[in-house]
Parts: sequence; C-alpha cells; structure tokens
Amino acid sequence: MSRRFQLKEIFSKEIKDTEGCVKGWVKSVRTAKWGAFVVINDGSAQKDLQCVVDATLANFETTVKQLTIGCSVSVTGKLVESQGKVKSIEMQTTQIELIGNVMEDYPLQKKATSLEFLREVAHLRSRTNTFGAVFRIRHHLAFATHKFFHDRGFFYLHTPIITSSDCEGAGEMFRVSTLDLKNPPLNDKKQIDFTKDYFARETFLNVSGQLEAETYALGMGAVYTFGPTFRSENSNTARHLSEFWMVEPEVAFNDLDDNAQLATDYLKYLISYAMEHCPEEMAFLHGNYSPDLGKTLMHVLESPFEKITYTNAVEIIKKSNKKFEYGTVEWGKDLQTEHERFLAEEHFKRPVIVTDYPKAIKAFYMKQGQDGKTVRAMDVLVPGVGEIIGGSQREDDLEKLKTRMKEMHLPEENYWWYLDLRRFGSVPHAGFGLGFERAVMYITGMTNIRDVIAFPRFPRNAEF
Repeated sequence: MSRRFQLKEIFSKEIKDTEGCVKGWVKSVRTAKWGAFVVINDGSAQKDLQCVVDATLANFETTVKQLTIGCSVSVTGKLVESQGKVKSIEMQTTQIELIGNVMEDYPLQKKATSLEFLREVAHLRSRTNTFGAVFRIRHHLAFATHKFFHDRGFFYLHTPIITSSDCEGAGEMFRVSTLDLKNPPLNDKKQIDFTKDYFARETFLNVSGQLEAETYALGMGAVYTFGPTFRSENSNTARHLSEFWMVEPEVAFNDLDDNAQLATDYLKYLISYAMEHCPEEMAFLHGNYSPDLGKTLMHVLESPFEKITYTNAVEIIKKSNKKFEYGTVEWGKDLQTEHERFLAEEHFKRPVIVTDYPKAIKAFYMKQGQDGKTVRAMDVLVPGVGEIIGGSQREDDLEKLKTRMKEMHLPEENYWWYLDLRRFGSVPHAGFGLGFERAVMYITGMTNIRDVIAFPRFPRNAEF
C-alpha cells in the first residue's frame, strides 16, 4: 500500500521521483482524448496538486470522466517534477478512486464567488483558496500566541465562560439561566428571583477573562488567557461579533510602559511569525484583497511605535483640518475609528500608542492618574485598522478602587474577591486585551470580521 502524503509535505520538501498516494477534493477537471488533468487539494497547503491521468487507465471512462468539482478522491501514482512553464510537483497517476461523489449542484464552482455568498455556506467555505489561506494563518497566529507567552515565562490560564461580574461595566452581556421564561419565579418586589436559578444568582457569558486573570497574576507573576468572549452589543458592522476570541495577558509588577512594550513585542511577533510560516497564504490574500498590506506590515515591523497622550491626540486631530465623518473629537469623548486611522496612517504613518484617557470613558479597574481626570490606559493603533489592542495599568489602591466602583454604581459585594487582591499584598500590575479576530483581519487583509472566524455570531444570526 502506497504511503499517503499531504500536499504541504510534498511542496515544502519538494518530494519527487517517489511513489505515493494523495487524498483530497477535486478543484478542477480538464479532459482530452489523451487523458485528463485532475487538480486536487487536501487543505494542508495553498498550492493545488495536478494529477496527470492517461486515458488508458482502467476506470478512465467510468470514474475520471465523471468527476466534478467537489468530489473527494484518492489518487495513487508517482510524484515528479512538472514539465510546465512554472516548475512544480505533479503526480503521474496510476490509480484513482472516487471516495465521495457530489450528489447535487455544488455551491463552489471554479468561477469567482462573493464573500457574502460564502458566509451563507460557511460549512463549505474552508475548501476555497481564500478561506483555506485565512484559517491556516489563523492557526499559525494562535500557535504563535502560545509560543510568544510561553517563551517569556507566562502561564496559560483558562478563565470562566460563565460569570456573575461585569468586567467592562457596560451591561452588554448574555444572560445564562435555566429559569422557565414563561413563568419565572418572582420575589416580593415582583422581580425575577434569581436565587431560584441554577447558580442561585444572576449569571452571564463573560465579556473578558481579565478580572480572574488578575487574581492569578498576583500569585504566579505573569499569566495570559486565550478564549471565547461574548458581547450582546447590537452592532452589525464589519468589525464586531457577538462571540469572539480574546488574548489577555496580566503581569504583576508591570506599569503602563512595561505594558506598552509587551503589546508592541507581541504584535510584531505575530506579524513576523505569519510572514515566516505562511508566505504563500499571505501572498495570495494580499494579492487578491489588499495589495499594499505587505509593505504596511513590513513598515510596522521595522518602525518604533509612536507614543502620545490622549490629550495630544485630540489636539492633533483638531489641528488637522481634516473632514471626518463624525467630526473632530472633543476632550472627554472616545476617539472614533476614523480618528485612530488618521493618527496611524496619515499623521505619524506608523503604529501609535495613545495613553492617559479620560477617566469618565474608561472602565472602573484602571489606575487613576495624579491629575484626577485621567487613567493609565492605552490603545495601540495600527495603519489600516485603528485600535487593535486596548489595555491599562490596573488600580492597586483599595480606597481609590472602591470610590471608583461607587461612582459607577458597581456593588462591592459582587467584587469582594477582586477587592481582596488590594487588601492582601497589593502590587502594581498591568495587562491588555487583543481581539484575536481583529489581529487576523489585520494580518490577512480581510476587511470583514465575519470572514476570519469559522462560524460568525452576530445580531439575528446564529446559523451552523
């Protein structure tokens, strides 16, 4: 029995003059009097393998000539150097077996297919060149994330998906409950009595693993989470999902400057890792969807990141005289994506780290500045995207944290364990969050976040 080779191995090792077997899905078939070219791919590589089939093959008429795009096949033969203009490896076929036939009209034909249509058949889109490339890169970026933090002495932490606390304080959370929706138990105030629920309290899907990660950072030094998070924000943009993945490191004894350096190093590591391990996928996606992105990513790798305060950013935006869709920004308001991209793409022409945001627009856990108006927060802005990382130094002063929670109407009893971290050996510490899908978007050049996650979840859509 011939050894089965994956296409990735064949092309990376340039295996030739070797008998073997390959299995995959038919991408195209061209027949002629002399025989046929059957092109297949098994998902392991960007390049397809051309199998040359002679018309004298025993099942040429009954099998080969009946093949259509989408069929799964097993092909045995000899791997040789192709005789075409572009040197590659092809297979001289001695045996071909149909594994799975296409029984109805196959949705993925050789002609161009829109990304919008492919979202409707997300269960099949991994067979296309585009999505095979995207998800191989996504795999490598996930592996690179673990390698980056592992090599720096971080410990990987699995934080809860079900939580009773709101990390962001925005209230955009999915409730988890086993109560009868038609007849929920009520308390004496005619409100739903969550003490009768499964967890005996109101619980939600998490929006971040940060608070729990802080508890382990303040015992193990440096940890990171990498898992799914959920937000019920009713947003239908190309940048938002209801279910997405977050990378969140937390480091004891780090301040905001340390945090900014860690974020810079991590982002550059992701880019360089993808360039090194996925060159064909990167070239294909950039060539088809974002021709200038390769230069932009190289520029990010080679450039120091600019660091400015939020106050300076507002001044730069106001003085630019540029016409923004949302207008300029007043101090105390959030920067819009167009403002962030202006700073990174036009003003500085490189990545920018904006620090010291107004306290009023940031979360309760951020370290308060000495001016009483700002917090030690940071956003990393990159050309082409805007914000890709958000983080802060965490508030380590117990009384300041309690005062801030009171201002934001957050009940202390729900966060007693979080406050304990400030009671028992508090230390300066910092961390950030990177939306993994946004990083994949940035590095691949895809423009819609629904195209970089296998099965996107967004308002009014939970298909597959």
